[in-house]
Amino acid sequence: MKDQLVRGTAWNGAIRVFAARTTELVAELQRRHDTFPTATAALGRTATAAAMMGFMLKGDEKLTVQVKADGPLGQIVVDANAKAEVRGYVEEPHVHLPSNAQGKLDVAGAVGRTGYLNVTKDLGLKDPYRGSVPLISGELGEDFTYYFALSEQTPSAVGLGVLVNTDNSVIHAGGFIVQVMPGIEEAQLVRLENAVGAMPHVTALLDQGETPEGILKFLVGDDLVIHETIEPRFECNCSKERVERTLISLGASELRQLIEEDESAEVHCHFCNEKYQFDRADLERLLEQSAAE
Repeated sequence: MKDQLVRGTAWNGAIRVFAARTTELVAELQRRHDTFPTATAALGRTATAAAMMGFMLKGDEKLTVQVKADGPLGQIVVDANAKAEVRGYVEEPHVHLPSNAQGKLDVAGAVGRTGYLNVTKDLGLKDPYRGSVPLISGELGEDFTYYFALSEQTPSAVGLGVLVNTDNSVIHAGGFIVQVMPGIEEAQLVRLENAVGAMPHVTALLDQGETPEGILKFLVGDDLVIHETIEPRFECNCSKERVERTLISLGASELRQLIEEDESAEVHCHFCNEKYQFDRADLERLLEQSAAE
């Protein structure tokens, strides 16, 4: 089953809904960064949330989600855009903790409980939008819920899940975001709160073969209108040509120093874990281009 991300509304527009299956996306992140299970779950939950948040944008708009707290994972950084193209990394990928009291991966212990969830949106304006909230649990689903309520003044419910195998492979990953629109009736709000409270874990539903649309029907019933469907996927915009332009922008003096002291250079992309090698001949060619500009 391919990854899928859906956007819709329910109850005559009283709520808007998003749900995603991101198993292949999270598996690609796990493969690229060699993350251990708890790190995979934390990065995968963040990437799933970012994919759905990116799908809320339009055109060339994009966003960056940063989770920075006091846990052993260090920071998590994920980029996403309106096409649900996602890239991301965790600072310390080789983190795996014993299961928590519920027998689940201890994501909160790995992320930490003292820190911040930061969101930066490039909406094509002069200045980017920046929102930041303190973490309230470190489990991430609750933290994104808090972010929407406090920073964007949009009451929301966020569910995120990643199920990892003993060999570090990703079995299931996905999530949902349900947002309350202005004018919702009190009875509808109570119904939604009850539905969220009774909601099975996202990974349990995926394990039963549920689609993102099926996940949403657990929350809103059959009164669901899907407006758009897309395939979320890993995409990094780095390339050797882009790295070359970055090296040229360092200027002739910096390039000469690299040639004289190291005779080579290696540039590492944190987001996709690709490494770009430049030998002395490459650097001398770039020096010539720098001098000509």
